[in-house]
Amino acid sequence: MPFYTSPFLLYPSPTAPTVNCHFPRRRGATCPSSSLRRRFTSKVKPFLPLPLHSAKVFRKPILQCSASSLSMSAEESTSTSQGSLLYSRAFWVTESIIAWNVYVGNGSCYLLACKTAALSLTSDGILGEDVKVKLEEDKHGLPENVKEKFPHIKDYRAFNVPPDLDAKPLLKCQLAVATFNSDGRCSDATGLQLPGILDDLFSYNGPLGALYSKQSVSLYLWAPTAQEVYVCIYKEPSGGSPLEVVQLEEFNGVWSTKGPKSWEGCYYVYEVSVYHPSTLRIEKCYANDPYARGLSSDGRRTLLVNLDSDNIKPEGWDKLVDEKHDILSFSDISIYELHIRDFSASDQAVHPEFRGGYLAFTLQDSAGAIHLKKLSNAGITHVHLLPAFQFAGVDDEKENWKSVDPEVLEKFPSDSDEQQALITAIQNDDGYNWGYNPVLWGVPKGSYASNANGTYRAIEFRKMVQALNRFGLRVVLDVVYNHLHGSGPVDDNSVLDKIVPGYYLRRNTDGFIEHSTCVNNTASEHFMVERLIVDDLLHWAVDYKVDGFRFDLMGHIMRRTMVKAKDALCSLTKERDGVDGSSIYIYGEGWDFGEVANNGRGINASQFNIHGTGIGSFNDRIRDAILGGSPFGHPLQQGFVTGLLLQPNGHDHGPEAVAEHMLAESKDHIQVGMAANLRDFVLTNCEGKEVKGSEVLTYGGTPVAYTLCPTETINYVSAHDNETLFDIVSLKTPMEISVEERCRINHLATSIIALAQGIPFFHSGDEILRSKSLDRDSYNSGDWFNRLDFTYSSNNWGVGLPPKEKNEKSWPLFKPRLADPSFKPQKSHIIAAVENFSNLLRIRYSSPLFRLRTANAIQERVRFHNTGPSLVPGVIVMSIEDGHEGVPGLSQLDPIYSYIVVIVNACPTEVSFASPSLQARTLQLHPEQVMSTDEIVKRSTYNASAGCFTVPPRTTSVFVEPRGV
Repeated sequence: MPFYTSPFLLYPSPTAPTVNCHFPRRRGATCPSSSLRRRFTSKVKPFLPLPLHSAKVFRKPILQCSASSLSMSAEESTSTSQGSLLYSRAFWVTESIIAWNVYVGNGSCYLLACKTAALSLTSDGILGEDVKVKLEEDKHGLPENVKEKFPHIKDYRAFNVPPDLDAKPLLKCQLAVATFNSDGRCSDATGLQLPGILDDLFSYNGPLGALYSKQSVSLYLWAPTAQEVYVCIYKEPSGGSPLEVVQLEEFNGVWSTKGPKSWEGCYYVYEVSVYHPSTLRIEKCYANDPYARGLSSDGRRTLLVNLDSDNIKPEGWDKLVDEKHDILSFSDISIYELHIRDFSASDQAVHPEFRGGYLAFTLQDSAGAIHLKKLSNAGITHVHLLPAFQFAGVDDEKENWKSVDPEVLEKFPSDSDEQQALITAIQNDDGYNWGYNPVLWGVPKGSYASNANGTYRAIEFRKMVQALNRFGLRVVLDVVYNHLHGSGPVDDNSVLDKIVPGYYLRRNTDGFIEHSTCVNNTASEHFMVERLIVDDLLHWAVDYKVDGFRFDLMGHIMRRTMVKAKDALCSLTKERDGVDGSSIYIYGEGWDFGEVANNGRGINASQFNIHGTGIGSFNDRIRDAILGGSPFGHPLQQGFVTGLLLQPNGHDHGPEAVAEHMLAESKDHIQVGMAANLRDFVLTNCEGKEVKGSEVLTYGGTPVAYTLCPTETINYVSAHDNETLFDIVSLKTPMEISVEERCRINHLATSIIALAQGIPFFHSGDEILRSKSLDRDSYNSGDWFNRLDFTYSSNNWGVGLPPKEKNEKSWPLFKPRLADPSFKPQKSHIIAAVENFSNLLRIRYSSPLFRLRTANAIQERVRFHNTGPSLVPGVIVMSIEDGHEGVPGLSQLDPIYSYIVVIVNACPTEVSFASPSLQARTLQLHPEQVMSTDEIVKRSTYNASAGCFTVPPRTTSVFVEPRGV
């Protein structure tokens, strides 16, 4: 999903950006035949069409009709000028309260229910109800606990449900509320949203999914609004008739059955008869198990797979926890973001069956494996894998894929639009997608397995994790709990919305699904949604030994859910679970937008809400200050390293004084980020004032800093979203500079991230000058534009104009750059970039002073020089101080170095900086830079008597003070 940037970061006057959507066309949906021969092995409790109570209820004979048999159209039968049943504008929030924003006055209000979904609205009122219950308005309004859970309806009126009404049977019906004037005429009517009462009556912590014993297989499904549930058991992954069809028994909203042990290895599908608010009908939905752990290759049947079985565990799997690289503190983490297919899809040395999949990671001598081991040896600790759960957009049956011959594409000019035309023509039928189209959260994606049927995907995912761990790398899984790809009763990709319609997906006040994340937002504020998220995380941590989780659009998830997830993961133990939960790190995108903005649906996990939890969030402030502008601003707007003021590119940044102030403010933003974006860190700003990080403001007046501890910031300058680092540098810098200079700027940007306090995050390919030919959103751009070459032969620059859909308006900017052969790095540039990146990592891990663990340690030890109105433009000077054994004051953390100075020179010329506070020290250039193949950094000098540093152009120099010198 997009690395959304906070709208207040745009300069000078922000506008709300649009989030890019990464979703392919939906394919036509078909359902299995409903004419199945059923064999009943358990009994269902009888459905009670009427509540058993003594409340004031108006009963009518049950109408034996269905929505499809009504003579009027859906619009005619559900809408009048007095209201509409197409909307669900009322909320049944607790067993005893319905909230509705309607004025009754001297009239009356009623709740109506129909088991067969035959309610219709006419000028005379609602017809077809089985039950009609009078509601009384509560003049005190909604109670505080309801307002807290549903802040978006806090001002609605409260209507009391009779206390002796048995609500549970009614929740299986079509429901509506209606108001009537004193003369008895219907004045308004609408449907009901039910998550509140479902949480109130049916919150459940018992077993769900498939459970295995020595004798049997048991199935449990939470579906409190369903009228009937059957399970169809199949021997094969597709085709054929079911072995048996079993009716499940319901108890308090949970449907269950017990089958023979022979079911294990079979496939199953649920048939759920349930009222669906999107169609206003009782629908017969065919769905996978929300707690599925395996799937058929076409994704339509759930595999009964016991992940505890020894035959799907790689050798040594149960002892893998003891092989994982130690992480003493989350501050020691550094993250490398990688797409599974990108890793090996273009590596011709990898066997075709492994290429682009899980098993490619198990090859010890592939170019990608050698590269990952090199990064691990230099210091990278975690590989963040883009989505690897079951997602839409890529067919798991590889024989259905389409492709374009690379030899054809290579013949076109570097600035041609022919490549993208051929790629986009087949982009929804090839093997590529980032994967932010979740269908089932708990099953590994089948297209990455050698065979999508059976247990292959589970075994091979485990082998991938094991291989990466043995490279010295822990594994982070990118999880997308903020939305689902499918909804409704017939969509092949719909699961949760078929089981409990209207519950799992967040709806607006009219009753329609929210789409601010692009499609089908989920509602973690609902109890069973939150439970499913936490259960799924525990599943991946225990069953697949995943070491961390990155949350896509985390701001759309409630803070409470994130804290509960963190606590649940942390409770895992080696002895009980085979996992050390205390070493599992979680982080995500804390963007605050859409219906959840400003705590619109409860306290959400946004950047400003997540502090104090130890959960990380992406720091877009440091990204935008380093590069300039934002992903949603003008593509030529420059930043600290891309030439703002110092080497203009022709874009209008305003008068020189404005550009100078922008550069100075960008430096302040970067310095706050280098101090782990701590809100209470004190520094001197560009105006010479002593301020806290939270008092350094963005262009929109919002605080830059928001964290309380260093592991709450993920510092980054590029990621899978938007242009690659090399591409954005090539776009924003002047056209006339050399490719060597662009490579140096690429390294300069990376050095700031690598040497900052907090957790550094790198996009795969930052270290090899990766290009996507300027594609700003390559989620569906195929292997061609996403190609990674770990042989270092090419960085993929100039492979054609990027796809038209997301890039066409910038083609006039792109074309002359792509056409110019001098923009393309050579193999020597790429090899040098890898070496320089590795040196940065080795420098970071050469001293614990770069990885301070507490806010207090950072405040005490980190200082920024070259501050105030007389600063040298384009230069950051940071010092980190250590204590000495037996000397009062700071404790000693580093046995090797007692003092470190980092100087970032973004200028195109050599600079000198002197400070009295840095005089008379025994500083020397860091050994890694002394031994580097980078001859330019070796020209960095320090004069102790003057406290003066000289740093070459576009260079980050690190000076250290060894102990005992």
